Amino acid sequence: MTVITDAEFEEAAGLAPAVVRRYLSGKGWSAERDLSGAELWEWRPPQEPGAPYDPAPYELLVPMQRRRDYAGRVADILETLAVVEARRPGDIIREMQLPPVDWQFLRLVPPGPSGTAPLLDLVSALTGLKDLHTAAASSALTPQAVQPGQKPQVVKDHVAAVRLDQTRVGSYVIAAHTPLPEGPYGGYDRLGQRSLFDDSELVRHPLLPSEPYARRVSRMLYAGVTCARFVAEETLAEDSVSHFEHLDSAGLSANLCESLVKIAGEERRDFSLAFAWSPDMPMEQPSRPVAITSRHVEALEAVAQDLRERLGREQDAVLHGVVTKLHRDRDPREATIYGSLLHEDSPRQRRIRVELRPEDIDKAADAWRQGLEVAVKGDLEPRGTGMRMRRVTAFLVRQE
Repeated sequence: MTVITDAEFEEAAGLAPAVVRRYLSGKGWSAERDLSGAELWEWRPPQEPGAPYDPAPYELLVPMQRRRDYAGRVADILETLAVVEARRPGDIIREMQLPPVDWQFLRLVPPGPSGTAPLLDLVSALTGLKDLHTAAASSALTPQAVQPGQKPQVVKDHVAAVRLDQTRVGSYVIAAHTPLPEGPYGGYDRLGQRSLFDDSELVRHPLLPSEPYARRVSRMLYAGVTCARFVAEETLAEDSVSHFEHLDSAGLSANLCESLVKIAGEERRDFSLAFAWSPDMPMEQPSRPVAITSRHVEALEAVAQDLRERLGREQDAVLHGVVTKLHRDRDPREATIYGSLLHEDSPRQRRIRVELRPEDIDKAADAWRQGLEVAVKGDLEPRGTGMRMRRVTAFLVRQE
């Protein structure tokens, strides 16, 4: 049994009964019966494979109001939770004091001692997790099989609001949480429990307030990752990539698939994602962890490439760079421009073929001879392993 410190005991005394119950509800505990001034809560550990019987449940006596022994009772609760969750009581107190949040737990399986991970694995995993939230936030606004590079400010604001928490027990678990609007039930009526995959509750309960954007992103994230595993399984079973763009309304996109590939890193390591929902905005459906294996990663890479090749045209992209080659023998005339795309969050230099309008040919030739920078606006689309810009609407030469 973990014993709490004197400082943690003082903090425990300041936790409101409703805060303690909200935390327990969010962690899967359930109130079994009322006692004198308290409730008996239970949590049953999952049965181990091959075990002959279910494990005995843990029990907590949760006070309903502050009395003389209130701090001691909450301290007992924290000590039990510290054992169940294999965490320090101080970490649990801190989480109890958080505003309503949705949680995502990224469990990596790196080589080496438990609780450690190679630096390069963490870099790719965290970058992929950021891209995963970006893809889900974009789909929550406008579902598309290929999300554009230029992201609306609301998407950027959401990603900036996501917080990383302390790691959890279980190889190496990255815990992230998304803040939700505060208020009774997070602005929901008690009837307002939501489905993970659709908005049918709004039809049955039309007077409910609209779903907060942050919760919609959390749902889109879970649904998108679940769909990604499904399409990976289908691709592996059929040994070919089918058309999956009809799943874009559930959050599947080339961007989301690519972010999952990025999480796996260069070594293509297995990982899983688990989700927990704020008890202030309860969900009707259970959300089981989604496991992604190295074979899934290979399939998702192929799915993302297929979606981009077939549906990856991006309108009104802006390319800045220099003309490195003119292709006068082509119809229409083309120029190769080495530069970067304005909309990319992390611009990188690349060579892009640009179809020139008749009025742009002399401009491109002058820029090529003088080494001047150009800015071109047009539609960007995949071309083999690279990109091509077509339907140019603006071609400007930047004079020195």
